[in-house]
Amino acid sequence: MSETLFHYPGPFQLESGATLPGFHLAYTAYGSLNDTKSNVVWICHALTANCHPEEWWPGLVGPGKLIDPAKHFIVCANMLGSCYGSTYALSTNPETGSPWYHDFPLVTNRDIARSFDLLREFLGVDRIHLGIGGSLGGQQLLEWAIMKPGVLHHLAPIATNAQHSPWGIAFNESQRLAIEADITWRESHPDAGKTGLRAARSIALLSYRSYDAYHQTQQEPDSGKLSDFRATSYQQYQGDKLVNRFDAFAYWTLSKAMDSHNLGRGRGGVEQALAQIKAKTLAIAVDSDGLFPPSEQKLLAQHIPGAQYAEFSSPFGHDGFLIEFDAIAEAISKFMS
Repeated sequence: MSETLFHYPGPFQLESGATLPGFHLAYTAYGSLNDTKSNVVWICHALTANCHPEEWWPGLVGPGKLIDPAKHFIVCANMLGSCYGSTYALSTNPETGSPWYHDFPLVTNRDIARSFDLLREFLGVDRIHLGIGGSLGGQQLLEWAIMKPGVLHHLAPIATNAQHSPWGIAFNESQRLAIEADITWRESHPDAGKTGLRAARSIALLSYRSYDAYHQTQQEPDSGKLSDFRATSYQQYQGDKLVNRFDAFAYWTLSKAMDSHNLGRGRGGVEQALAQIKAKTLAIAVDSDGLFPPSEQKLLAQHIPGAQYAEFSSPFGHDGFLIEFDAIAEAISKFMS
């Protein structure tokens, strides 16, 4: 599915007080609207994903899957600040004619949700039958549901939270420290911070997976081995893999957006903010998630009026929301029916 660019001429004031002189979002929209325009499914992607959910959620999106273009009008937009086609730090600042680099302003989930809503209006979508997203995407989905309570009718936030935890912020800061330790990060160059990003991804994996997952997949068959362990090569491989498809500027921007996530900011606190959500909600948790533990999804279900809670078992920790397709499909199918 080819992507399209949505251009907003701006100005677009950010929550921080800074202003973007316009922006663009890369997005995909496939399937067809039904006569009543009641079959829209909007997918919000996670930190390093893109606007092609059939690539990173192949067990949930596609012909014959839970989210099927034969039944649904499917929209997924690459978030503001990401390097997959939307405006971000390496985009040209029209006021200077050069890339933003380190001067790209702080973007919050609230800003990103507002940009999605502008795209929604452009597409002529009045009602979203189901909004679904995990992790950072789930945070943005919750922001959107509070901002536009009449737009989203069903909500499926997965492995996400109402406010980013000190634990999560500490992991993100550790990753940014790794990027900062790369001497090239100081340069205004598209490849700045690549070595640091490799190390940052290695740190992130420890929060995405679990002890049991590493034990199952990276255990050494040779008890006499002294170096070059499977877990060592796995960390290196994952670091290289991300460096080849992402960049340090987008990683920096989006990790900051995650850190600033707090639904209760300016709304009287988290509980009061969650009480404003009108969508029928299913909060989904992964039992082994150490980054967004089930207690955070239980809090969502406790304070969103009429919300339901589902938890599935996985050895893969936070990454379970990108792996356990059958469990997620079963929970959402039951919820929607």
